[in-house]
Amino acid sequence: MPAPRTRHLCSVAAALALTVAAPATAASATTSASAGSGLREVMFVGNNWDGTADVIRSSGDFAKIGRVDVIPDKTQRMAEINADPIKWIYFTAIRNGVGEGHDQFADDMYSTPDGRSVVVSRPSFADVVSIDLATGKINWRFPVAGYRADHMAVSPDGTRVAVSASTANTVHVLDIGTGRQLGSFATGDKPHENIFTKDGKYIWNMSIGDVNTSLDDPGWDWTKGDRRITVVDATTYKQVKVIDMRQRLDAIGLKNFSDAVRPAVFSPDESKLYFQVSFFNGFLEYDVAGDRITRVKTLPKNPATSEDRTTWVNDSRHHGLSMNPEGTKLCVAGTMDDYATVVDRATLQEGPLVTASKPYWATVSGDGKDCVISESGADQVTAIDFATGEKVTSVPVGDHPQRVRLGHVQADWTGPSGS
Repeated sequence: MPAPRTRHLCSVAAALALTVAAPATAASATTSASAGSGLREVMFVGNNWDGTADVIRSSGDFAKIGRVDVIPDKTQRMAEINADPIKWIYFTAIRNGVGEGHDQFADDMYSTPDGRSVVVSRPSFADVVSIDLATGKINWRFPVAGYRADHMAVSPDGTRVAVSASTANTVHVLDIGTGRQLGSFATGDKPHENIFTKDGKYIWNMSIGDVNTSLDDPGWDWTKGDRRITVVDATTYKQVKVIDMRQRLDAIGLKNFSDAVRPAVFSPDESKLYFQVSFFNGFLEYDVAGDRITRVKTLPKNPATSEDRTTWVNDSRHHGLSMNPEGTKLCVAGTMDDYATVVDRATLQEGPLVTASKPYWATVSGDGKDCVISESGADQVTAIDFATGEKVTSVPVGDHPQRVRLGHVQADWTGPSGS
């Protein structure tokens, strides 16, 4: 077998340990705006395969308010793709690979602070667009480097979005109002999740490597590419720290674990990072100041789930993690095991396993009481009570919901005028 690839590890001494804050949410990003009159807190649900975003209530019954077409320019974009052989090859590869036979039109989204527009990353079109919520028309479009756009993050003040350009190993940071690039930075292979710290000083990016190959046995892990957390200064976009979890996993005997960090969430006291990794049914706890993994939580396997790793979507056995505002409970989406569960953070004891069809994301309701998961296999979102771990309600949405984000719309909004 070929020798493991050489890794570049930038290990920063404790004196340089970053002051990390909890991840900013869309709710916190627009707090100042919502304090004024005329705005309503909502949840945006990105229906990736049909190119829409459903807007639902942010808590309570989570009833549907309206829907936005996020690909109003589809004809124009397809004409461009069909005229460019390279773009066509990548477009087709996305459909046949990460898209599971479908185009990916709505990966991530955040509303602007004034609640008048929603900004959406569109993987198959390799871009980010701002859509006017009143008219449904595009305000601006930013083509990302390479051929695919992925996860985004919004700054605490709501003025900037960071988007992963997954085939270019780059993150772009854009002005949310104009689409102008403010900066960019290099990452590991296939940048994925982005997190702004609560104070807005840093951006954390998690690169996940090649998740579309069939070389999923631990013995072939070295073929997956350069997977690492890249931390940058959110003003200069200069790298300040790199965290390669391979060494940290090896240190506690988890040599067969993937080091591809998937969804992650910080604790409210800024001391811990909880994260999922490829192929693992569970999550890990990382001490930020100590720069080490401190706890590992293995969650139950579904007996009906195949143990053939090549059948797991994009290497992600579990994909979706959130924490209640008090920092006492974690909510985990057990994607390939078809359940979600609330875990006590102190004891790591899981609650009831709530049956769900390929849950792909987990977030927190506007009032902080519920975990909201996207059931991509059932085209619905489901709320689970953090306190009891029991299901509250499910709401039908569009085809293959993935990312769910808190945001704002105008108080009287029910959909674009043309819808």
